Amino acid sequence: MKKRIKPKGNSGPPVIGATSHQGASTSSAQLASWVPMAASADADLLPDLGLLTSRSRDLTRNNGIAAAGIQTLVDNVVGVGLRLAAMPDWRALGKSADWAMEWQRKTESLWREWASSTACDAARELNFAGLTELVFRSQILNGDAIAIPLWLARPGERFRTAIQLVESDRLCNPNLAPDTASMRGGIEFDRYGAAAGYWIRTTHPGDVLLAGGSTGKWERIPARTPWGRRRVLHVHEKERTGQSRGKPIWSSSIQQFKMLDRYAGAELDAAVINAIVAAFIETQMDSDALVDMLGGPTAAGHEFTRRRTQRRPQLKSGMVVPLNPGERLAPFQPARPAAQFEAFTVAVMRHIAASIGLPYELLLKDFSKTNYSSARAALLEAWRTFRSRREKLSWYWAQPVYELWLEEAIDAGLIEAPSFYEQRAAWCRASWIGPGRGWVDPVKEAQAAKIRMETGISTLQAECAEQGLDWEEVMEQRAREQAKARELGLTSPAPDDAAPSDKAKEDEGDD
Repeated sequence: MKKRIKPKGNSGPPVIGATSHQGASTSSAQLASWVPMAASADADLLPDLGLLTSRSRDLTRNNGIAAAGIQTLVDNVVGVGLRLAAMPDWRALGKSADWAMEWQRKTESLWREWASSTACDAARELNFAGLTELVFRSQILNGDAIAIPLWLARPGERFRTAIQLVESDRLCNPNLAPDTASMRGGIEFDRYGAAAGYWIRTTHPGDVLLAGGSTGKWERIPARTPWGRRRVLHVHEKERTGQSRGKPIWSSSIQQFKMLDRYAGAELDAAVINAIVAAFIETQMDSDALVDMLGGPTAAGHEFTRRRTQRRPQLKSGMVVPLNPGERLAPFQPARPAAQFEAFTVAVMRHIAASIGLPYELLLKDFSKTNYSSARAALLEAWRTFRSRREKLSWYWAQPVYELWLEEAIDAGLIEAPSFYEQRAAWCRASWIGPGRGWVDPVKEAQAAKIRMETGISTLQAECAEQGLDWEEVMEQRAREQAKARELGLTSPAPDDAAPSDKAKEDEGDD
């Protein structure tokens, strides 16, 4: 019996219980059984994180499109690495713009010395670009990337700062203890929710057999030193307040991906079988008649097998197939692959591509059904995703590492920064240049860049950064080339005097 609820005030007679929002209805046939629990961010994520991570890795290992999606993000967010553009806030520091430019050049030169070598890697395997790629790949694939800055004195190395990357699986509560209010997912929190310490397992939980059956030990690493230097870098994305760990990028589409993978595999198996089976040999004789024809039940099996082996038809071009009495050759006419296979696959792939912020065309590298306008719209949408992820990677990975290195360089007297600890933000201000956006039509987009600069809504620095270039390096290189041309008596037309190509004229009328 339905409960009757008396409405407040005198707005009318009692009505059968209902919700103000249809989405909260408990009587709708579509929603009645959908009553998810309203849990905290960690209660929703942490119990499922291990399985989400392992499934995400397995999917990326064994599914080409999943692997391509990860690689597309890595190539466009990180590319060949993030380039430092030091930009000290010279106004806040009471300095001049000329001083800032000289300080910037010296700092960037020393940074390149450290970042371009494997000295920045505690394992001495990767340079900073390689570390950045691995950090980003780990963050989107596992949900978290963990880096531990170390202070290592090594012969022949000018800098002692080195970064050790740790698999996120090793970040867990000591002795696999359950989560508490002050420790969740291997992270200790203070009363304000700030990370106070990280518990890192000394061995990977998947290396139990290699470790002789030992479950390993745990080491507590403080989040910062007493003077504020970072001891742990935890790179992850938060979706909710109070979320301690990140989640893999495929989390919301794992089920659809796996179902599509199985469906495509079944269709591929069917296609292979269809290619192998060319025809069937049919007979209208029943089993009793076949036995009688072959001499009775005793010799039936042996004789039938012998005769079939001798006369097994091998289909060749233009051949005549010999048949036994009462037999006929029936062609195999399968209905596989299904006529809707492509349309269904495309629909599911659009869902999967949207879940990671990529256009369908870019995930599958399929621009066969696009024109210039639609291709450019798709790439612009993807560019927003790439730029957003790159900025976050810069904030939580590249910039903290730069600050750690800069602190050491200043402490060693290689860079002058007398008020570093009092004005850390002003000294450490920087931007990070990633891979270029690329062009769909170089002529049109170069003209657009020129117009933006001429109208004052953009700068050479912004346009160069969008193409993955440093504007000062571009200007200096152009000056060297022009000086060399004058030295050799060469001339080249000025940009305004250069005649547009025939292709450019044709493209002006295209959509």
